[in-house]
Amino acid sequence: MSVYKINIAGCERELPICPINEHMDIAGFVMFSDVEVTEAVAKALLAKCPEHDVIVTAESKGIPLAYEMARIGCRNYVVARKGVKAYMEDPIHVEVKSITTDHVQKLYLSKADCENLRGKRILIVDDVISTGESLAAMEELLREIGGNVVGKACVLAEGDAKDREDILFLEPLPLFFK
Repeated sequence: MSVYKINIAGCERELPICPINEHMDIAGFVMFSDVEVTEAVAKALLAKCPEHDVIVTAESKGIPLAYEMARIGCRNYVVARKGVKAYMEDPIHVEVKSITTDHVQKLYLSKADCENLRGKRILIVDDVISTGESLAAMEELLREIGGNVVGKACVLAEGDAKDREDILFLEPLPLFFK
């Protein structure tokens, strides 16, 4: 298997090259089970981020990052879920199409999450931002409930996302065209 070598916050990693379609491959970055990277990138990313009251991420790959950033920072985070759970009272949702999924997904926040976020300074975080579709959906969801997005941050900015001026990131990540 081909790999892409990268240094992220002082951690050397080899990311597997994964096919997305007949025209493009991506380097697969997954923080799950990589405590060293999660801790290092959380600290490095927090140093670049504006002051905030709460961190929001989408289920699921951004969860370790959101947790670690909240643990060492603001002590508060919320996960926008991909499905309604039994404990979620009066959930609201938006639809999102991501580069790594083959279908439209929904992101949900419960009434309690909305109350926690309303009027707060919110930092949106994710592992990778590529097309920005997930990010735009999160912003729409937060705007709908009266949240104040003060920053958008990710570990890796994939493809053209590296040229965006509205996101903070640690490293660029190329796309691999065939």
